[in-house]
Parts: sequence; C-alpha cells; structure tokens
Amino acid sequence: VDGGGVSDHVFALCHLLGFRFAPRIPNIAARRLHLFRGRYTERTQDGVLVRPAYELCALIQLRERLRAGDVWLTESRQYRAFDSYLLPEATFAAMRTRGLLPLAINGTAEAFLSQRRATLDTALMQVSDLARQGKLPQVRLDGSGLVISPLKAITPSVVEDLRRAAYNRLPRVKITDLLLEVDSWTGFTDCFTHRRSSRIADDKNALLTVILADGINLGLTRMADTCQGATLRQLAHLHDWHISETGYTEALGRLIEAHRTVPLAALWGDGTSSSSDGQQFLAGGRGAAISDINARNGSEPGVSFYTHVSDQYDPFATRVIAATAGEAPYVLDGLLYHATGVSIEEHYTDTGGASDHVFGLMPFFGYRFAPRLRDLKERKLHLLPGQIPGDLLGGMTGDPIAADHVAVHWNDVLRLTTSIRSGTVAASAMLRKLASYPRQNGLAVALREIGRIERSIFMLDWMRDLDLRRRTQAGLNKGEARNALARALFFNQLGELRDRRFENQAYRASGLNLLVAAIILWNTRYLQAAIQSLGIPDDLARHIAPLGWEHISLTGDYRWNVEEQPETGKLRPLRMPASLLAA
Repeated sequence: VDGGGVSDHVFALCHLLGFRFAPRIPNIAARRLHLFRGRYTERTQDGVLVRPAYELCALIQLRERLRAGDVWLTESRQYRAFDSYLLPEATFAAMRTRGLLPLAINGTAEAFLSQRRATLDTALMQVSDLARQGKLPQVRLDGSGLVISPLKAITPSVVEDLRRAAYNRLPRVKITDLLLEVDSWTGFTDCFTHRRSSRIADDKNALLTVILADGINLGLTRMADTCQGATLRQLAHLHDWHISETGYTEALGRLIEAHRTVPLAALWGDGTSSSSDGQQFLAGGRGAAISDINARNGSEPGVSFYTHVSDQYDPFATRVIAATAGEAPYVLDGLLYHATGVSIEEHYTDTGGASDHVFGLMPFFGYRFAPRLRDLKERKLHLLPGQIPGDLLGGMTGDPIAADHVAVHWNDVLRLTTSIRSGTVAASAMLRKLASYPRQNGLAVALREIGRIERSIFMLDWMRDLDLRRRTQAGLNKGEARNALARALFFNQLGELRDRRFENQAYRASGLNLLVAAIILWNTRYLQAAIQSLGIPDDLARHIAPLGWEHISLTGDYRWNVEEQPETGKLRPLRMPASLLAA
C-alpha cells in the first residue's frame, strides 16, 4: 500500500495473520525506530560498554543535531553552518553600533517585550469588556466558546448591472492589438535587451510573439505555426538572447507604474495593502511524483505560481514553487524583492501562508500581517509571563511566552532579519531552513516565540475589528479574481506545464503575469472612459474590477496590425450601448 494505508495496528495484525506488510512509507527518514527496552538502549552491561548500542545512540544524536543545525559539515550544501548564510558577525556589529540596521524594530529585547506587553494588555482588556457587553462585532465570546459569524456582503446589488454596462462599452480587441497598444503607452518591450550587447530587439513584433507564447502557454513551435511573419528559428533566437527574468521584472514594473497613474486605480485602494496566494498548474506527461501528496491539491504532479497582488489589482511579484511545498516561506519574498514602486504596509494571506515564523519576521520589516486563519477558535493565545487573560479568554490561552529565551537570542534575531533585508539571503531560504529543524535550535525557538506574540495580538484584533476582517476578505478576493483571469489566459496544452525545466516554468509564470498586468492596465484606462461616459459615481465604480476578458479575443491567428493602432495619446472609440444603436 501507499502511505495512506499505513498504521502500527495494521503492521501488528498483518504479522499475527501471517502476512508480510511492505508499504511505501513517505518521509521514512523522519520515522522513529522503536527498540526493546534494555537490549539496545543501554550503553553498559555489567559495567562493560556495549559497542553496537553506543554507536546507535551516538548516530541518533548526531542525526538530530545535524538536522537542528547544531552540527554542520563544512563542504555540504544541505548541512552547512547556519551562520554562513548570514551577514558576517563583524559587519552586523558595526552596522548596529552606527545605528544603520534597515529594520522597523532595532531596539533592545526589553523595549520590544515591554511595548508588546502593553499592546497585549490593552487588547485583552478591550476584548473582554466588549465580550461581556455583547458588543464584539459579529462575534460571540462566552463560556461556551468563540463563534465568529461569516461576513455579510456589502456590495450594492446594482453594481453587477453597472459592471456589465461598463464592459459593454469597451471596444472588442485582439490580444495582439492590446499588447501593441500597451507597449505604445509604456515601451515595456525595451526592457528585454540582448544578453550580450544590451541592445533592444530590432523586431518588436517578433519579441511580443515570444512573450505571448510564454504567457498563453502555447510554446514557440506552435506559435510559429499560428503567427505569420515569424519562423521558429527567429522566435527561438529571440527567446534565447532577449528573454530573461530581469527583463520580465523590469517590464512588469513599467506596467504597474503606468497603472498606478490612472485615476480609476486610486478608487480600488491606495497601494499600501496586498494579498498573496498560490495557483496550481498541473504538469502533464509522464513522470508523476511519487509519494508527494498535498492536502489541498492531491497527488497530481504540478507546480504553483505564487503571486502577490496589491489592492489596486497590480500583480507585482510572482514565482514558481512546488505544488507540494508550503506557501508560508515565500510570503516575504514577494514583499521584499519586487522591482516596483509599490510600498506595502498590510498583507493578507489564507491559512496556508501563515506560520509563527512569518508572524515573527513581519514586524521587523514594517509589515502588518493579517492572514485569514481557519479554525481561529482552536488556536491558542500566548501571553507574556504575569499577564492574566481573564475568565472569557482563559480557555483560549496556551503556554506563556519564553521571554527570557527571546532576550538571550535577540541579537541573533536582529542579525537574521538584517541579513534578509539587505539581500544577503532570501527570506524563503531562511524560513525553510528554520522550519526544517525537527529539533529546533535556539534562534528558531526565539523567532517562534516572537511570532506567537504577534499572532496573539492579531487574534485579539481580529475579534474586535470588523473592518480588519473585511479588508482581509476583500484583499484575498482580489487575488482570487486575478487567478481566474490567469487561468483563462493560460489555456493552451490544457493549461498544463509540459516542460519540467525550472527556468522555462519561471518564464511561463512571468509571461503570464506580464499579460495579466497588461490586460489590467488596458482595461483600467478604457473602463475609466466608459465609467465617465455612463456617469457612474465613485462609490459604485470602485466595485468594478479591471479583470474582465470577455471583450478580448484570445484565440485565432496572432497578427500584429501595427497600422490599425490608435493615434498617439488617443484611445479606441467606445462601443455604443444597444439601446442607443436601436434609437
């Protein structure tokens, strides 16, 4: 059987019934050996050392210390010293002495814990008082437990009719014409320079063809068959010498900067909040993963495109991760390492993007973390020593925070966060490393304790702040709506990634994200004109998202009609409503 059919009871019964049980056990290296007491665990017998037992115990301890990072191998990549990932100790000490740490929190541990204690005291008192008065918004907290009611929709019912009327006025356009028009506004194709000479491509239409082939998952071979005027050899040459992750990043930055200048975008948000979520794409063909099972996506082989979206619908960062990998380590990467002018203050994820380590790191970079946590009532509040939760919150309280341990490792936490902020090491690499320690080391425990403090504050805020819950839900809805547009664009080859090479998968993810950003920019400019022509007020227009694609032709022969583009500085004429045409 596979891992789902394995249990100790089945092992025992098969032995008693005369069957040999041979399951395929996932993560067998993490399983424990259980031996007879006194046979192998005793290192001495009648005062004489039992060598096999001693070696077994020594190897078990060495394995645990190696996994925890307490022991390392100098020439190893997987088990290298944790300290080697970080800024040199002397460099960090000099930066801290001069007050140059690029962190939102860089004081002493005592000052940090004192401030968090005051915040927790205030939150505990307010939540308890509101609960006794029955005034927690859509929350009931009493002796029977915590109940949070689902959010009620506040979008006016007339919005759907207005959205349909606005999109009916948008001109119908082919995806090729849309890209040409967006390029005329932003010049994003100039970002794809030659790898050696840094020159821009001579044939921009062919370059756009290559970008389109990545974005719609068509591939160069089939794109050469459907696009006139470009051969496979020409497209392959452009892809090899002009397409790069740097080019995609710079081009995306241009589109987002142009989008942020459109007045309509300001109605959707001020650009200071964002959400992130993963979108799975199956990997077709042979070579299915063995024993890699994801609780959400099952055992089908594939990858996930993890994308960050701002409150103005700008997809400002994306990357490829394994479909079976956790999303939490990659939340900070998109916030810290994007190449746009977006300045995020508050970030939302679902449960998969949250962990105590992420909670612990967020405040050091100035971000407020607001995930939508599943089963919030089953999570524990962790308070500082001496804090009293009160009768109503007493049942939700877990182990107290190890404040002394945080103080001992405070310098290590500052060094870790400074290394991440300065780009010495990626946040995802450190979070994966810390999370992989079965026997957690001191730094991992200290960061977890800080995360528990931050999560406890957040849980109390979630109970008393209805607006926080609405902002989180709205932010995640924008990301999910963006994923629907991405799924509609990535339609070729059944929406599956047939190329298993990471580099090409990254190009597909970046190409898709660039197309999504181009459509959002084009839709926003034309929606603004349509909304003005219809006289839709701002309080209703802010509910109309720029993610529609029913007016865009995504299939057919891909022709670049440069001569049919509108004049510089002008838009295509809007379509007339059917009622006016009949009149």
